[in-house]
Amino acid sequence: MDFLPDVTDFDLLDVPPDYAASPYPYLAALRERSPVHRNSDGTFILTRYDDCVSAYRDPVVWSSDKKADFAPKFGKTAPLYEHHTTSVVFIDAPDHTRIRRLFQFAFTRRALAAIEPRIARLVDTYLDRLEDRGEMDMVEEFSFKLPIEVVCDMLGVPASDRHMIRGWALAILTALEPMLTDEQLAAGNRAVTEFKAYLRDLIRHRRGFPDEAAPTEMLTVLADAEADGERLTELELLHQCIFMLNAGHETSTNMLSHGVHEMLRSPGEIRRLAENPGLIDSMVEEVLRYQAPIQINNRRSTRDAAMGEVPLPAGTTVHMIVAAANRDPRQFPDPERFDISRRPNRHLSFGLGVHICAGNSLARLEAAIAFRKLFGRFPGLRLRSPPEFSARLRFREIRHLHVSVR
Repeated sequence: MDFLPDVTDFDLLDVPPDYAASPYPYLAALRERSPVHRNSDGTFILTRYDDCVSAYRDPVVWSSDKKADFAPKFGKTAPLYEHHTTSVVFIDAPDHTRIRRLFQFAFTRRALAAIEPRIARLVDTYLDRLEDRGEMDMVEEFSFKLPIEVVCDMLGVPASDRHMIRGWALAILTALEPMLTDEQLAAGNRAVTEFKAYLRDLIRHRRGFPDEAAPTEMLTVLADAEADGERLTELELLHQCIFMLNAGHETSTNMLSHGVHEMLRSPGEIRRLAENPGLIDSMVEEVLRYQAPIQINNRRSTRDAAMGEVPLPAGTTVHMIVAAANRDPRQFPDPERFDISRRPNRHLSFGLGVHICAGNSLARLEAAIAFRKLFGRFPGLRLRSPPEFSARLRFREIRHLHVSVR
């Protein structure tokens, strides 16, 4: 980058107005000038690839447990606190190991092979609609719909109820942003309460009418699954289902939206993919690297530690900026270039270590099918207007992306 802004006073709790739309100049400046950067609240920002990898690979020192962070943020009696300290992504071993083992079966090769035809049919349906109308908001009608339909299929959510999932998910995940309003907190707590009540009714119905379940559904299987003689408690089950429904579409929606946008910004890459369809897998990985769907992950030190020459006392929270690590020139040559043939491509968009995203294989499968069919069928696809980015910091989200085939 030719110009790097001054980040001397950069603070994740009060980012510059243009940060959400274009974070990468700020992240490059932090990575080069202040790679272990202190926020006003005493937390630290990590922007180097090696530092993020170090935190990911040492779950004993760098804990995922968020009780200490979320108690003052949400309050210990709040539904948001209950959810975000029970969800598998925010707990440590041994509970993390036990819970993850119980629902990992949903993402085996056999399970994914069973839902692959459904993914292909959904994509074809959306593309038929695009061809008929000649234009589409890719976020609303493609990149959101595909993953939410797939994960709802997996958990047996009826089609008539799926419109509620996005509102609940947005409210719950927005509560993870660094700064919140009272309205956002209230909306998040209300969403957890309503989501739990809905899932209780759904589980009760599925157990009462098991013959209604499709062969690929996993809700009742998950409810009754055992590992080493242990089953999920009701709260654990409810919150893992909420997490799956939220995470199962949020990351994939952002990945699909950014993939379409970056390819349309680089028409030469569309031609390369047409000439060499075997690039589809590396194209998916480059989309994940170049526009990390989740920009920030967090860990808390369980003992005195250090990053580089910066001492970090026990109890320090670090914000691992995945978006910065994924463009670290020490790991990725020419990192600002979008290159669908990039190999190796050891990005951190799905995390690393014991907490690597359990659904990463499903997300990759969805993306490979979606991009292959979209650009194979519409090589002349073009943008009708610039994308509209949200102001969220943790998630790299395009709110609207209008395209045309004519």
